Amino acid sequence: MLELKFIRENFDAVVENIKKKNEKINLQGFLDIEEKRRALIQESDKLKTERNQVSRQVAELKKQGKSADDIISRMKIVSDKIKEYDEQLRNLEEQINQIVYSIPNMLSPKVPIGKDESDNKIIRYWGEISEQKLKKNHIEIATDLGIIDFERGAKVSGSGFAFYIGKGAKLERALHQFMIDFHTSKHGYTEIWPPFLVNQASMFGTGQLPKMAEDMYYSQNDDLYLIPTAEVPLTNFYRDDILKIEELPKKICGFSPCFRRESGSYGKEVHGFLRVHQFNKVEMVNFSLPENSYAQLEVLTSEAEDILRALEIPYRVVLLSSGDTSFSSAMTYDLEIWAAGEQKWLEVSSCSNFEDFQARRANIKFKRSPNAKPEFVHTLNGSGVATSRLYVSIIENNIQEDGSILIPEVLRDLCGFDKIEKQEL
Repeated sequence: MLELKFIRENFDAVVENIKKKNEKINLQGFLDIEEKRRALIQESDKLKTERNQVSRQVAELKKQGKSADDIISRMKIVSDKIKEYDEQLRNLEEQINQIVYSIPNMLSPKVPIGKDESDNKIIRYWGEISEQKLKKNHIEIATDLGIIDFERGAKVSGSGFAFYIGKGAKLERALHQFMIDFHTSKHGYTEIWPPFLVNQASMFGTGQLPKMAEDMYYSQNDDLYLIPTAEVPLTNFYRDDILKIEELPKKICGFSPCFRRESGSYGKEVHGFLRVHQFNKVEMVNFSLPENSYAQLEVLTSEAEDILRALEIPYRVVLLSSGDTSFSSAMTYDLEIWAAGEQKWLEVSSCSNFEDFQARRANIKFKRSPNAKPEFVHTLNGSGVATSRLYVSIIENNIQEDGSILIPEVLRDLCGFDKIEKQEL
């Protein structure tokens, strides 16, 4: 979240930033509420100072054997007024907090201004796009080979769910292990296997709450949320901690299933694996010194790209415009992979710098020296990468003329096979 002082001193810029991000936050009256809060604090502090001074006078009078009844009666009125002010302050602070929690992160000056994804900026391409001779999408391919069953997924759970079967399941499992091993051995990440249910404080810490509550699966009896991404538990691993400067950048990664209701996705293409309620993802999280965080964003993005290059999947890097940048992010690169059957680019990773936005919410700090005042770290995260759309690209780009799927070379030892042919359950 943004610092209250920053909002007050940069109010016009904050309002303009809200417009650039296409958020619908009304800050009308905010400054009046904040001014009233500050005035109440001053009045309350004056009365508390007076009360403390008089308390010493009362003690002195009693020590001298003199009556202090008149002063005590007057101070009761003061104490009642202080209680009244404190109650008003609590109400005002609650109003202010609700507004502050709804204000998005400030955009980096590097972010192109635009209304939506049509204004995103393509930074670079990698790989060659090949033509698929069979003209089949991932649903047709997976159904023909018997490796994914969307119909039974819908029967057992509902739309947006699927079963992976046989070699199809093993390919999915190999992807998870390959990516974790790659990031830990080549990129210096520490693996953490996180819980898949988290509390409200964790969801608030990374910015999912309160804005995106409707997209989350929530267990009311337990007051717990199914995670929409491993970013949530991994980032909150260090909630309320003070990190050592020599530890930064601290890089952790983890695998998790991800659960999203996708309540805001009406009208978007939702067939097959293009938009599902449960998918798997390896997540990278980076805790950085503030002055190094944008250099770390480039590193983080390149680490996600390394996975796609190893799998020999054509991709492009896209810098999101202001209108397509998420609530918590200051700047985001998306990685989009080519799917030959769909004949389109599919987002498979978002790599974001949140600056100190999440760190303020989750209270994650560091010290530059043992006696220095704690400062907020900068947090970054990136999908390293999500497998549902990656799976789409792998089977659509690697289908052979006989209908079989050629497994990317780096996955063959983990899979135990080099191709997938038609199988029966």
